[in-house]
Amino acid sequence: MGSPRQVYFDNNATTKVAPEVLDAMLPFFGDLYGNASSMHHFGGQVARYLQTAREEVAALLNCDPGEIVFTSCGTESDNYAIRGTLEANKEKRHIVTTKVEHPAVLNLCKWLARDKGYRLTELSVDNQGNLNMEQVKAALTPDTAIVSVMAANNESGTMFPIEQIGAKCRELGIPLHTDAVQAAGKLPLDMKKLPVDLLAISGHKLHAPKGIGVLYIRRGTLISPWMLGGHQERNRRAGTENVPYIVGLGKACTLARENFVEEITKVRALRDKLENGLLERVPKVHINGNPQGLG
Repeated sequence: MGSPRQVYFDNNATTKVAPEVLDAMLPFFGDLYGNASSMHHFGGQVARYLQTAREEVAALLNCDPGEIVFTSCGTESDNYAIRGTLEANKEKRHIVTTKVEHPAVLNLCKWLARDKGYRLTELSVDNQGNLNMEQVKAALTPDTAIVSVMAANNESGTMFPIEQIGAKCRELGIPLHTDAVQAAGKLPLDMKKLPVDLLAISGHKLHAPKGIGVLYIRRGTLISPWMLGGHQERNRRAGTENVPYIVGLGKACTLARENFVEEITKVRALRDKLENGLLERVPKVHINGNPQGLG
């Protein structure tokens, strides 16, 4: 009798590195090991691959490559977005977020309120995980320094009205940060149309390796770097660039963009089949989230 088949149900948390991504990364562990920020040719020849990856990520988000900053993960991107915005706008002391944000956002905001004296508003959701837009509007004040609302919830899958929130924030001149870690590659994110100033994604959610992320910073957004040192990332994020992982993320974003419709159609069909099967066969079970608001 053979060993039992393993079925992985946690793909929203971490994906397997795609073979094409691994193949793209391997040369940068070998002959192309130069430092992309070096002044000499050996490093300079690597820098062009960095730029290509930046363009690939920008293509997925439909933004300018210069608006892409590479980080170590989604948590760093979230921290940079919030702390960098507050540092650049010190006179405002109010933060708005939700009670269901990822700990990368929620724990940071609670720390800022507890230890740094910021006033924090945590918005509630209903029993299907939906945000009330009127409560969002009511929370915004002239003292609001930043609003941080995720694009899609990492537990329920419920999508939040980012376009409406962004439109209201833009009307009031308040920066909007969105943790889009669960949305990138699964939902269309068009930064030319989406009124979001700062957006975080993480590589290991879309078949790139763990340890690489991105912070999209809309051109003109006031933000201070929170890692100081060298001139990397146009002085916005110091530290030697993780070229193999950046290249891998670029390839993963290209795969996500090229296979978007096919992949989403397949995954939704599998999700619906599982949900319907559970609802039919398991008594007293219900969907945790809004079925109409799921990605």
